[in-house]
This record gives sequence, structure tokens and C-alpha cells, in this order.
Amino acid sequence: MSTQTIRRRRVLCLAGPTGAGKTALAIRLAHELGCEIINADSRQVYADFPIITAQPDTEERSQAEHHLYGYLPSSQAIDVQSWMNRALAVMDEVAARGHLPLLVGGTGMYFQHLLHGIADIPAVDVQLHARLELEINAAGPVAMHERLKELDPELAKRLHPHDRQRIVRGMEVALGTGHALSWWHTHAHREPVCEGPLLVINTSLAALEPRLMLRIETMLAQGALEEGRKAWERCPDAKAPGWSGIGCREVAAFLNRELSLPEAKELWYKNTRAYAKRQITWFRGRREAVWIAADDPAAALAAWQAFAGTAPQG
Repeated sequence: MSTQTIRRRRVLCLAGPTGAGKTALAIRLAHELGCEIINADSRQVYADFPIITAQPDTEERSQAEHHLYGYLPSSQAIDVQSWMNRALAVMDEVAARGHLPLLVGGTGMYFQHLLHGIADIPAVDVQLHARLELEINAAGPVAMHERLKELDPELAKRLHPHDRQRIVRGMEVALGTGHALSWWHTHAHREPVCEGPLLVINTSLAALEPRLMLRIETMLAQGALEEGRKAWERCPDAKAPGWSGIGCREVAAFLNRELSLPEAKELWYKNTRAYAKRQITWFRGRREAVWIAADDPAAALAAWQAFAGTAPQG
């Protein structure tokens, strides 16, 4: 395990569940603090799905600099380390311009690794990975998710039963190292690479529920189905990483006539609600979280100023 001291970049982090209002608040903070916004959401990296994954639109991007949205093809997988490598490079560029990096998203583990260090997991045998890929293709992700519950129940609780990529990752780490991935995240870390407050939008599932259904209807009105059709032309593989996101897989099921549109919408809402619930639960467990309202930029600014006033410069 590395003991090397790493320079920690000063950042502001804005997190929260899907549909909580992160984008609008991020733009306000960017104006107030001179921030450039960096995506910290594992679904919003995919180029094929700007509508379905709720990436900032053209008007929103015109109000502040945005980075790492929609840069990855649907066929390519994303993991924490590859995202971090890109994000750190962008942070350095932003800081060199004299601006503050503002990390925005709902993928809790991205913030966890930035602020607390990434798990120092040994390399896993590529043959084990290949075998698990064959098994998940044969048995399906739901069956493999049940197996993961036995190997790493804490991780399994956080994952959707159709999240193929993360299910395989959890299983290969548990089987290949003898320790669950959640164990590694707790017990073996490299030095953190960033420091700064973790702002989390304070909302409840009950408050989110009507917004989530409206959000789906809005996405459909904006062209989510056509976006899905074009994405399928480029990557006609429902098992591809880009299609694993909530909304993407339900649209794929409709396009392939596996579900009617009302059925796809109902499942999309159900899965979105379940994901938001998991996000809220995860962020509630962060002791360092600073809870703020989506419409209270003053509280967010105060949290940054409190940190900046005590953190060493340079």
C-alpha cells in the first residue's frame, strides 16, 4: 500500500440524489465563486444520452464552463479510477486558470474516493473477469446480483440488480482478493487527492417523487425516444455499459418491443425512485456532508468560505 503524501487539490463538491436541483445550484455557485463545473456522475459521461441522463443543456452550459459531460461512447465502460484520472487533469487546468473546480453529481463513490482516497485494490486476474462476464451473460444480472449479496452484501444493497458492470466488479474483487469491495473501500486507501466541503442537497424521497415523474415526462417531450433510437443505431447492444443507466435500459426495452411505452415509463419511474432512495441513504451516512437546500446558495457559499478561511493556501 502506498504511503506517499499526495498534493491535495482544493475543490468544492456538490452532490445529491437525482432530480434534486444540482445543476441550477451549481451554475449559481459558479457565478458567485468563479467556478468551472466538472461532472461527477457516472451516467452523464455518455455521449449518446444527454437527455436521458439529464446532462446540462446548451443554455445551461453557456452560463458556466462545464467539463466531462458526454465524452464517452456507449460501448466503453467507466470506473472510478479512469474517471478520476480525467477529473484530476481537468481540475489542474481549471486551477491554472485561477478558477475553482466545482464537482457536481450523484455518484457517491466518486466523491468518496476524491476526498478520502481510493481503495488500494490488488489487480484481479483477467481470466476471472472473463469468466464472470460469461456467467453474467448466461445467468443474467439479477441472478448474479443475488450471488453478490452473499459475497458483499453492503455493495449489493447499493447496486441495481441490472448494473452489470459493477456487479461483475464486486464479484471479481471478492473472489480474486478474498475481501469484499466494500471492505477494501473501508480498510485500504491511498492518500486523498482533494480537499474541500461536500455539499449535499437536503431533500426527502417524498419531496422528490412528483418531480421524478415530471422529469421523465419532460425528457420524453424533449426527445428521449428519438435519442434512444439514434443511440441504438450507433450501439445496438443492450449489454453495453452506456445502456445500463436508468432510463436508457427502459427506452431500449421499448424500442425493442419488450415493453409498451406506459410500461417503460412506469418501470423508469420505479427504478429512478429506487435509485434516489439509495442515493439519499448513502449521503445520509457521510459524516462530512454539509446539508443545504437547493434554493439556498448563501448556505453553500458560507460552507465554502468557512473551509477556505481555515484551509492552508497553495
